Amino acid sequence: MIKFFILNIFFISIFINASTSIEIDIKKQRLFLKNNEAVSRSYPISSSAYGEGQIENSLQTPYGEHLIKIKIGTNVPKYHFFNSRQHIAQEAKIIHEPFDSKDDFITSRIMWLEGAEEGFNRGGEVDSFKRYIYIHGTHEEGLIGTKASHGCIRMFNHDVIELYDLVSEDTLVKIL
Repeated sequence: MIKFFILNIFFISIFINASTSIEIDIKKQRLFLKNNEAVSRSYPISSSAYGEGQIENSLQTPYGEHLIKIKIGTNVPKYHFFNSRQHIAQEAKIIHEPFDSKDDFITSRIMWLEGAEEGFNRGGEVDSFKRYIYIHGTHEEGLIGTKASHGCIRMFNHDVIELYDLVSEDTLVKIL
């Protein structure tokens, strides 16, 4: 009986995770968390200041279907930043005005994306994972809602922490 119960919980959790997805609308600069295709959360974002595209070193946000490959930052304090995906135990100075600083700090949480479409955003010079495309927090919160990133999807720190806790690795992410 206990074995049956544990097995049922396992299959229910797989079903719940499979029904959760993320849709990013570049034109609206919004990220939508969906459960069973219904929007459950909506967050403002910033995509690339350089536009959209797939090519390595373009600093553009890639289109298409992706999966969250790796989540980084569980229990990292809000506003702390990362260097090469390593937590730096220091708080970044958050800029609330629409100012583009010389820095591009990645703060609070990282959800590293892997392309799901071979030859389009996976493999070769179009590989989103090798391009280090993330959904992450930013110290330039005053620019959220505008195209300001260097290819990633930037979010308010409180929003990225909430989203991080609501999704799992292998969550589908569609960038439209």
